[in-house]
Amino acid sequence: MRFKRKKESYRSKTARWMVTYTDLTMLILVFFVLLFAMSRVDILKFRAIAESFANRSIFDFYPSIIPGEGTGEGLSPEEEGVKDLEDFVEYIRRYLEASGMDDVIIANRTERGVVIVLQEQVLFETGEAEIKEEAYDFLNKVGTALKELPNMVKVEGHTDSRPISTYRYPSNWELSSARSSSVIRYLIENHGLDSTRFIAVGYGDTRPVVPNTSPENWQKNRRVEIVIMDPAFTDEELLDS
Repeated sequence: MRFKRKKESYRSKTARWMVTYTDLTMLILVFFVLLFAMSRVDILKFRAIAESFANRSIFDFYPSIIPGEGTGEGLSPEEEGVKDLEDFVEYIRRYLEASGMDDVIIANRTERGVVIVLQEQVLFETGEAEIKEEAYDFLNKVGTALKELPNMVKVEGHTDSRPISTYRYPSNWELSSARSSSVIRYLIENHGLDSTRFIAVGYGDTRPVVPNTSPENWQKNRRVEIVIMDPAFTDEELLDS
């Protein structure tokens, strides 16, 4: 009888081990299913979802020992010492590289100032001028950094050459103007910036960066450019540039 009890106890322990092994296998399977599902998500929408989780208050209770690590926020413009256009463009470039958005947003220092070029899909749906939620995080970065500078800001809307004719936007002129105005309105309303610093311009399809000869080129021409102006520019150059 004693031998029989020991044998039953051994079988019981073996069964418990199999349950644990089965649970672990199931968790691994679910993990790979999630990885596969996420790989098919639109990259901009996925970034927006990831950033919304990063901003949840629960992370405030478990901060990283490295500033900005784990949240994607990084240091503020004030902490990074953004005091002029050179600091500004480096601040934006670091953010774009860290967030993986440097393939759809470009920041350059030119004679005009700092020129930030945002492709249409970053900000708007095709044929619309309402800013997408996925763009909020980047525009907030720009707005926060602009508080550290007094420079004038010119926002330019550009389209491709294909005509548009809707009740709201009878032509590309109206669409490009509405898009530049939407960006300015967002920056002013969400960051308390002085509205007299901004100039909104809609160029329609008159300033393409590449010929309007293919869908790929159309996409490149549909863009918004945020220009943080160099003070060396005169008023006439500011308006004509």
